[in-house]
Amino acid sequence: MGPALASRVPELARVAGYASVAAQNIGPHANQAENTIVDETYSEMDHHNQGKAAGKCPFPHGHVPPEAFTAIPSSGKFDYNAFYAEELEKKHKDKSYRYFNNINRLAAKFPVAHTGNVKEEVDVWCSNDYLGMSKNPVIMETMHLTLNKYGAGAGGTRNIAGNGTFHLSLEDELASLHRKQAALVFSSCFVANDATLSTLGSKLPGCVIFSDSMNHASMIQGIRHSRAQKVIFKHNDLNDLEAKLQTYPKDTPKIIAFESVYSMCGSVGPIKEICDLAEQYGAITFLDEVHAVGMYGPRGAGVAEHLDYDAHLAASQSPDPIPGTVMDRVDIITGTLGKAYGVVGGYIAGSADMVDTVRSYAPGFIFTTSLPPATVAGAQASIAYQKEHLQDRRLQQLNVRALKDRLAELDIPVVPGPSHIVPVLVGDAALAKAASDSLLTDHGIYVQSINYPTVAVGEERLRITPTPGHTTAQMNHLVSAVNTLFNELKIKRTSDWALVGGRAGVGLRAKVSITPVWSDRQLGLEDGTAPRILKAGEKIALGKEAVKAAETRLVGLISEVQTKMPVEVAVEPKKQAVARIISFKMGSGLEKRATRGVDAFVESATAASANAAVAST
Repeated sequence: MGPALASRVPELARVAGYASVAAQNIGPHANQAENTIVDETYSEMDHHNQGKAAGKCPFPHGHVPPEAFTAIPSSGKFDYNAFYAEELEKKHKDKSYRYFNNINRLAAKFPVAHTGNVKEEVDVWCSNDYLGMSKNPVIMETMHLTLNKYGAGAGGTRNIAGNGTFHLSLEDELASLHRKQAALVFSSCFVANDATLSTLGSKLPGCVIFSDSMNHASMIQGIRHSRAQKVIFKHNDLNDLEAKLQTYPKDTPKIIAFESVYSMCGSVGPIKEICDLAEQYGAITFLDEVHAVGMYGPRGAGVAEHLDYDAHLAASQSPDPIPGTVMDRVDIITGTLGKAYGVVGGYIAGSADMVDTVRSYAPGFIFTTSLPPATVAGAQASIAYQKEHLQDRRLQQLNVRALKDRLAELDIPVVPGPSHIVPVLVGDAALAKAASDSLLTDHGIYVQSINYPTVAVGEERLRITPTPGHTTAQMNHLVSAVNTLFNELKIKRTSDWALVGGRAGVGLRAKVSITPVWSDRQLGLEDGTAPRILKAGEKIALGKEAVKAAETRLVGLISEVQTKMPVEVAVEPKKQAVARIISFKMGSGLEKRATRGVDAFVESATAASANAAVAST
């Protein structure tokens, strides 16, 4: 534990109660417990590692028979608290007990946050708010205005008072984004994946679901709930998938469930080739684009769109499908509103009948309170903005390339991959946690460690996700701090892994060439349109056309106030910027509220240099 964290532990313990900070000294196993991000159960670890993971639960699906429980007292009554204690003990012993860090991201200072102490600020390098859209002033003001007019909550399920124009408009936006007939919004993409796979898997007669071994817990849960037959194929292994498809009649209903970007290793699924196999063997495809929407493609529709980049760029914002493209061939696409789009929620997109079937039969949709109007409005504004603005995802990818190059120069091992994920291999749970803690407490950098069961034992790592908002100075600080910790903690470097035959794709004798999803041409490196990595004090530039697209979506609903984000906002004096940001049709009382709402943004924007002026892209 670093000295800064040690000094804060008593204070934070009073505030949060349990495990609010990594390495907080709670109980006898605090020094053994390791951070994880995804709560994978033992049965999910079986899915990933084909039942070979060390320390797996001997009882399928986490079910423990009463006779295996040792804490039944002589009174004959079941001791519930003793049971909870034993279950937690298992988490401590296998080092999968989670400690949550107290990180409070600051909208006006993105990507900076403060810890439990508001005066202690850190650079965040592991957020899934990949593009910083959660603090985009267009999205925030849209949500402010919607909140004021329509209130905080949705009022019920979609069937009971919770269905409105905002929800329908967002679903139209999502269907248009993926050029599909229809879309359906859920409270999260975990729920979307679970509800869709469980519903279709249970309704399709004799359905068999083929699942990539690295699929997310939400997909595994949906397959389990469907009670359909499950066939697991090796990660991204087309030969293994085909061999298993061949064992079933073509007329047997089949679903191939896989992801585009696998978030812990950064690998990308062979979408086109899986579509080929699906068509050959009579299956439908279920593609999770959670870590790709907003990040890939000319309009941000994901990797499936990106694979036919020029065709989709030429089609602009037409909602019509482009026959023969990979995105058109995928049957079901799922995505999130809570990562690159910066809000919260999940969705599916596909044929009108498929979507209506899920809408009509999925309990996870039918019986859940719908998303609040402000959330839905903000999500649609974010999607509309990114459909018109390439520069955010271009700059994010340029930061990824720069960081990977800097780490490689220092022999720091990065699990190879073509996506925006930068997994720094540590290879030991205790060292990964120690590195994460020291980065936070000694260097003012937040990077979460990823340990078992999210990744295999021996492949523990630091998961880094650059954003377009990170500056050159922040990257220099990160690289220096990571290099220092590799020396201090004696963590293996790439050359060390090579001496032992390699691990997780690092240090292999036969080097594999990795081609990034984004080409130099697509990034604008060949024609000079690529954005420049930010310098200290600069902010992400707003896109003029993107702002116009976002602010026109909901004018009919929040027409009392129309946002106006001028091109000059990044360099104008504060008072002029406030006056030009918003034009009002109502009285001065609302004007004062809106001025306060954007005050933090304007203050930070006016401090930016002329180089950070709004892009015309």
